[in-house]
Amino acid sequence: MRKKSDFICYHMSNKEGRKMEFRDLREQYLQNKKAIDIAIENVLLNSHFIGGEPVNQLEERLSDYVGVKHCITCANGTDALQLALMAWGIGAGDAVFVPDFTFFSTAEVIPWVGATPVFIDVEADTFNISARSLEEAILNVLKEGRLTPKVVIAVDLFGQPADFPQIRKIAKKYNLLVLEDGAQGFGGRIGDQAACSFGDISTTSFFPAKPLGCYGDGGAVFTDNDEWAELIRSYKVHGKGTNKYDNVRIGLNSRLDTVQAAILLAKLDRFINWELDEVNRVADTYRGCLDKVVKVPLVLENFTSSWAQYTILLADHNEREMIKEGMQNKNIPVMVYYPKGIHEQAAMREYADLYGKCPVTEKIGKCCLSLPMHPYLSADEVEQISNYIIELEGKNE
Repeated sequence: MRKKSDFICYHMSNKEGRKMEFRDLREQYLQNKKAIDIAIENVLLNSHFIGGEPVNQLEERLSDYVGVKHCITCANGTDALQLALMAWGIGAGDAVFVPDFTFFSTAEVIPWVGATPVFIDVEADTFNISARSLEEAILNVLKEGRLTPKVVIAVDLFGQPADFPQIRKIAKKYNLLVLEDGAQGFGGRIGDQAACSFGDISTTSFFPAKPLGCYGDGGAVFTDNDEWAELIRSYKVHGKGTNKYDNVRIGLNSRLDTVQAAILLAKLDRFINWELDEVNRVADTYRGCLDKVVKVPLVLENFTSSWAQYTILLADHNEREMIKEGMQNKNIPVMVYYPKGIHEQAAMREYADLYGKCPVTEKIGKCCLSLPMHPYLSADEVEQISNYIIELEGKNE
């Protein structure tokens, strides 16, 4: 295991003359180039491209880091969510409660297994699922009596774990399973407990721009339950039994490529020992610069975010568009995550507003703006970004 002092960053000299990046994956690669290149070369030389030792090692390392018994890698974060629902036998007639303000895939897997998504509003200061709205929706479902409440999916949006102490109390009260979508939250914590350990099953994504990303697609499922782990290992390889030619159930083709596992192993120590501290440094600098100017994200007491995104809220849609255009004119990359709630998507029209409204989500979608966020962003760059926002806000007065 390498020491934190081994991860000295020389990013200022490497970035001269380059445009600012929203997530600087090139700089990240350059800082860890030797280890990554060796890892890729070893896979090519061994010519074992599916499974093998890198995948086994990665699952062991991730399991140890998160603090759960089983880590099962798969092809992507969406498959990871679907595999969890399949292991639980979720299907027609089941209600799955899901935050309305999240990436589409979190909710997409619910109709895919035949269940019904019930959209839950979020908290405006953390962007995570609202415990109060969740309980209201559960009671509405029970009152109607058409569906059986089965699962709540809580998303660690933008890097901060959902309020699992409250979510789990509600889940226990109504006998719900908890599925943690940690696609954006890997590396976050509540106290000493790591993200991806808060659900009965938890999942993550290794999409390149995630806190810990590979160079393609990848995902993982985490659980302490032996039976569910065995089912997930079967489902992810065509429902295999004793081997992949013994098919005992209908499954998926969802394996993590060996080269992606090797890349993640090469990046893991730097992520744990350096990058997580650095993204929190960047977030602290943003907060210090912008706290009196715009609404900055709240990190709950005793919570730690891995800062997949740094998302601010402006007064309204017009102000957001003005700031966005002004930043783009300055060649500062900004993004809107997310412009509308899941219930507003055409593909989810039949499920919209079934058991409650999501006014906070609808408001956030009109005024949220995500700023550059990555561990290689210097304090000078954060101050430059912040000063542009302050300048634009001043012109808008």
